[in-house]
Order: sequence, then C-alpha cells, then structure tokens
Amino acid sequence: MSAPFDQLKLPVGVSVDLARCDAADTSSWRRGKRKGEAALPRLRGELNRLQELFYADARHGLLVILQGMDTSGKDGVIRHVFEGVNPQGVRVSSFKQPTPEELAHDFLWRVHRDAPAKGEIVIFNRSHYEDVLIARVHHFVPQRVWSKRFDAINAFEHELVEEGNTILKFFLHISREEQARRLEERIQDPTKRWKLNPADFHERRYWNDYQSAYEDVLERTNTAWAPWYLLPADHKWLRNLAISAILVDLLKRMKLRYPEPKVAVGALKLG
Repeated sequence: MSAPFDQLKLPVGVSVDLARCDAADTSSWRRGKRKGEAALPRLRGELNRLQELFYADARHGLLVILQGMDTSGKDGVIRHVFEGVNPQGVRVSSFKQPTPEELAHDFLWRVHRDAPAKGEIVIFNRSHYEDVLIARVHHFVPQRVWSKRFDAINAFEHELVEEGNTILKFFLHISREEQARRLEERIQDPTKRWKLNPADFHERRYWNDYQSAYEDVLERTNTAWAPWYLLPADHKWLRNLAISAILVDLLKRMKLRYPEPKVAVGALKLG
C-alpha cells in the first residue's frame, strides 16, 4: 500500500527540471483545500502522540531537512506542522554564515554536531546543502571544491542512517511569482515586516542560478537511504498537509514501543 504523498518522493537516478515542475500542483491531494485543512488538526494530534512515543522508545533519531528558496515556507512548516510537540524531544537547527571556528574545520563539522540523538527529532532549517547552493552560486569556493561535496554529503547521510537515524529531505518548491507575492505581502503587512531582509530581494537576481544548483542537489544527493521529496509549495495548506502526513506515516511504520519500566512496578507503594 502506498504511503501518503508517496508520488512526491523523487525516484533515485531521475533527472530534475524544476522549470517543468508545477509549484502549484495539488494532484497529490485530490480532496480539495477545505478537506486538506480539516485533516491537519488530526494529523497534528497524531504527530504529537507519535513524537512522545518516539522520544520514549529512544532507539532511533530522525532528521528532517527543509530546503527551499527564500519565503518557500521553512519557518511556516516548523510553526504549523510541529505545533504542540514536546520541545524536550524536538530541536530546530539553522545554519547561518559559518563562524571563524567553523571555517577552520571541514564543512560538515558543524552539521555533525547537530545530528539527532536517540529519541530526538531534529529539524534543519537550511542545512549542509547550503555548501553546494549559496557557496556555488556566489563562488565562495571554486567548482573543484563544491563539486566534491556531493559525495561527502551522501557518505555523511549514509553514516547517520547506519547509526540508526532516519532522514527525510523536503525541497519546498515555489514559483518566482509566488515568492514575489509573499515578499510584497511582507512589505504591506505591518505584522510581517519584521521578516524583511534585503538579502531576500538581492538573492532573487540569482533565481536561475539557484534553480540549476537545486537541480544538481536533487539529482546527485537523492539516495535510497536519504530520499528527497520535491514538494509543490505555492499552496501553504498542501505543503503543511503533505509533510504532516509523511511524518505520521513514517513514525507509524517504525513500530515504536514504550520501554519496559526499570523498576518492579508491583513492589512500589505510596508512603
């Protein structure tokens, strides 16, 4: 039986042409926006229950990687999908411009430190993939350097999986037109102006370069052990619904269980 939104998972070895991928496509959910939004509260409740069980089970780690152009909804996913989960077992890591200490090490050093512990869900809001995206687009390192990083990333993710982690990678695919609409909304809405960043407007000049870089990422790091989901993200409701359903389905398939108590329960007596 197919998992929910399984059609969004990229088959290993396929070529990706983002210009031919409709960022507003809703064919993965044919029951309409209203029913999609109505399904979200139930999925949140299921995710909250399963996350607590995942934390108690403590046999696995889960890494959720969110990548996408500015305004694609990485913060929105964290806010809406993970609303209500126990913060004791969920952590968000964001990778900004490297510090001098981080630059003194290999590019994966700072990332490995933030990998999930057993029982922990870690969300990467941007990730090690910035080192083959922005580093490439802005020529921070030469091609001979960034082109080798794809193999290093695949090996790193394989190591995490071999150590008992599961990796879910979501590329939030939005159109250039939708990005413009969301940036304009931030300008017009006083409650969203705090999000305004001149860099977001500057990076739009490099849209085509980023699309090419993302196509390489999706082709060269889409592996059997760490697959990419190419998620149409022009519609926020579909984005949130798909990620919620994929997470819930994954956790259900893990056959999680509460561990046996470490004490003889029958011998415990209240004083």
